[in-house]
Amino acid sequence: MKPKMIGIILLTVVALAAGGYSLYRANNNTTVLKGYLGGEKIGLFEDEEAARILEKKYHLQFDYSRAGSLDMVTADQEGMDYLFPSSQTALSYYEDQHGQPLQDEIIFNTPIVLYTHRMVLDAFEKNGIVSQADGVYYADMQKLTDLILAGTSWSDLGLPQLYGKVCVDTTDPSASNSGNMFAALLANVLNGGQTVDEEGADAILPQLQQIFNSLGYMETSSSDLFSQFLRTGVGDKPVIAGYESQLLEFAVQEPEDYAQIKDDIVMIYPTPTVWSTHVYIALDEAGKAGAQALLDEEIQQIAWEKHGFRTNACETSGETPVDGIASQITSVISVPEYPAMKKIIDALQ
Repeated sequence: MKPKMIGIILLTVVALAAGGYSLYRANNNTTVLKGYLGGEKIGLFEDEEAARILEKKYHLQFDYSRAGSLDMVTADQEGMDYLFPSSQTALSYYEDQHGQPLQDEIIFNTPIVLYTHRMVLDAFEKNGIVSQADGVYYADMQKLTDLILAGTSWSDLGLPQLYGKVCVDTTDPSASNSGNMFAALLANVLNGGQTVDEEGADAILPQLQQIFNSLGYMETSSSDLFSQFLRTGVGDKPVIAGYESQLLEFAVQEPEDYAQIKDDIVMIYPTPTVWSTHVYIALDEAGKAGAQALLDEEIQQIAWEKHGFRTNACETSGETPVDGIASQITSVISVPEYPAMKKIIDALQ
């Protein structure tokens, strides 16, 4: 073979190899998505197993800044690819402020629950506020709300060692989703157990304001409130409202710490409760890829088994480290539509 022909062949091979390498690099180039994330989902986004799957299968990494579900809607979104709040209300708020997003997808759900300590649970059971069925605790929200509005003291319930009046601590409902969802639940209870509409909201706002005004300072992050609840003990926060996922995740991620508190900390399902719907909002074309990746079956399974989020892929009848988990959430009331929720949010600011 002539030297000239050999040179041409070598050049062709080099060119093809370079092109193939470039294609390989392009196909394996990782895109970093930036956005705002509710604090309760940070554990999932920092999960090393989930991160490996997202990078290997979808060539994606999620970068985030923590923000309350409502706060992220009004935050500076320049350079952001997504928002990942914890409710449909936040999506409606976004649509009210910015118009229809490029894409929105419900990724998973979690019910609003109450967390308390064993001594408070015992008092609630003795006073007919909490009952047990199949090892799961349920709170009658009408009775609990009536006690709060009546100014009932902890001493009246047989707990003189606790200071002040019966209350449920929560996050700021004008900034954080768990507080916002608990306000929605209370609004429905005050409305006779029916989902309140825009017209009916005016009638229940004074009582709702009375309940929240008595709480004083409220955290703006669900994760911060839950951490404070675990650290400060029954005297500081006898009862809080939060997400079912929080204790499930804590038990998996911090098994030694959970072992020390498991005999004292109790999860109670409000009757009725409301679903917190974790909806992903894509702000640009890059952000759209994130929704598909988060709906991956493996990611969905990790979200339930390690972080407590209910998904289409989860099997809640399986064993969990936490006792008293309801296999199904049957007593649920709908969150009010956005016009009513806007009234509630404005009234509680």
